[in-house]
Amino acid sequence: MDREIFNLMAQVEDDHWWFSARRIIIYSLLNKFGPPPNASILEAGCGTGGNLRMLAGLGSVCAMELDEQACQLARSRGIGQVVSGQLPDRIPFGNRSFDLVLMIDVLEHLDDDEASLHALHERVRRGGLLMITVPAFQWLWSPHDVAHHHRRRYRANQLREVVGRAGFDVLYLSYYNFLLFAPILAVRLAQRVSGLHIKDHGLALPPRPVNWALRQTFAAERFVLGRASLALGLSLILLARNAQANAASGREQGEPSVSVARS
Repeated sequence: MDREIFNLMAQVEDDHWWFSARRIIIYSLLNKFGPPPNASILEAGCGTGGNLRMLAGLGSVCAMELDEQACQLARSRGIGQVVSGQLPDRIPFGNRSFDLVLMIDVLEHLDDDEASLHALHERVRRGGLLMITVPAFQWLWSPHDVAHHHRRRYRANQLREVVGRAGFDVLYLSYYNFLLFAPILAVRLAQRVSGLHIKDHGLALPPRPVNWALRQTFAAERFVLGRASLALGLSLILLARNAQANAASGREQGEPSVSVARS
């Protein structure tokens, strides 16, 4: 992404309704499906580090990021170990494997999504989890995607297939950001027709009451996600498990199991 976008993200992602509600949803799903207590966690493509504090509540956090400016911003939070890295062929942390690997709105940026997932498969312990979020539906493509350097948007079956080919078993897959689908769709379509970019790339922090209402609306989907799958939404969220032995996990002591569907 452009440096301007990273700077804007660093300024607002702790409070902006989109980022804060997404963290609430992610945390809720992880509480339902795992990982084990005191998990070893890797966030691949951590951006400016907005998820690190939330993840640190689940275990020991490592993170990698390609963009050096974003990496420095994430590192400045003082949470976990944040280093430079790139998918698929420059994953740091030696041969270490993890109980949980996250790619939060990362896969759509990569030229070779399948090779990147194969590389991460080698870093997920047997029984460990992979969590992915991506933008949904190619027909929603707009100048927003261009500004954020997206390569593609996904349908549910496409995401399931590419994750499966990388060696993971999909545990849960759903569209999300359904409740705000209609108004955001209207904005994106108007943006595409006009060719104009939304001011501040859509990252401007709304007035506090509006921001609160949008966050509460979006985050309310956590009461459904994990229990049922939504058929429509602006994004997709997936949880998968590595049920196979791999070279990296074989070098680790122990292979902790991951609980599924906590009540």
